[in-house]
Amino acid sequence: MDKKRFMVVSGFLGAGKTTTMVALTEYINSTGKHAAIIANDLGANYIIDAEYSDRQNVEVTPIGGDCICYIPDTLIERIERLNREPKDLVMSDIPGCGIGALDHVYGNLDKNHKDEFTLAPFLVVTDPERLRMIMPEQADIHLPEELKFLLDAQLKEADCIVLNKIDLMSDEEVDRYVKFLKEACPDIPVFPISAKEKIGLEQVADYVLTAESRVNITDIGYGGPEFVAAEKSMSWFNRNVFITAKDGKAFDGNELVDDLIDEIRNGLIANKRNVPHLKTFAVGKENDYGKFSLIGVDYDIIHDQELKEETEKLRLVVNARAVCESDLLLDIVDDAFDAVAEKYNVKIKVFFSECFGMMDEGRH
Repeated sequence: MDKKRFMVVSGFLGAGKTTTMVALTEYINSTGKHAAIIANDLGANYIIDAEYSDRQNVEVTPIGGDCICYIPDTLIERIERLNREPKDLVMSDIPGCGIGALDHVYGNLDKNHKDEFTLAPFLVVTDPERLRMIMPEQADIHLPEELKFLLDAQLKEADCIVLNKIDLMSDEEVDRYVKFLKEACPDIPVFPISAKEKIGLEQVADYVLTAESRVNITDIGYGGPEFVAAEKSMSWFNRNVFITAKDGKAFDGNELVDDLIDEIRNGLIANKRNVPHLKTFAVGKENDYGKFSLIGVDYDIIHDQELKEETEKLRLVVNARAVCESDLLLDIVDDAFDAVAEKYNVKIKVFFSECFGMMDEGRH
């Protein structure tokens, strides 16, 4: 029986895991091989990463409601499903704090399904801005001290590291970040890439298609006090809405989404909170769609793709991972939607909404 090659893609919120998986899958498929994606999220429905990936002409299947770390049977079923047409690689991200999958996923597959799966190198995606928190400058980017633990733990799990977003860096900066990563993680290959600009993908693809994971499970403090402190600091928000113009006149969906994100940003700033990653996905006329992101209250909105036309109707999905209590986060986002509804004279119908902290009573 041919083994199925599987890979976990880990990394910090906003580092570009989805963009990296999509770009890597597109590159592998362009070479005549075949790759596919599992999009994993703690939210129960409306996973932006799955919908966005699917629109990039790559094969993707979602797993929502829990982390793949804790639902091994579901994960195996999805890998099997994607391999009905044999794949050279299936990859999945992990949500939440982004650590633990080396033990819970790779450890389980290596121990109990060794004859079925080849485990590709455990890949960790980093981005230069977040790395500054743990580099010599110890940059303060207005995220809690507890989140530094996550970056350190993610790097400890890595079989290989991808330094993403090099299109935003000079050659000297790339060299400095690569040097830091190689010193922090000896004997671990580091690949500088730009997933957005499709730079450096060949070396990553060659490595993950041929090398295998060490399954080097070490104590990273998973479940310990630092892990609990990091999880306690974060909340998840997911909402799917349908927006219609009350007067029937077309509105600029790009401006509406920008204003919504800015209203959420301002609410978080006023309450001294932050959002390591906020994603929106908007669908307008005839599958015209846009994707907009924010990786912190101090950063500009990232327009991964803008809507091309004004519209009278807009479907909008919002996924946010915030350093904020869930009740407060819900109030901030509700106020933002109210402000946008008034400014643009639109009706907002909510089809699905959830907001929860990792440690909220009743979540499990």
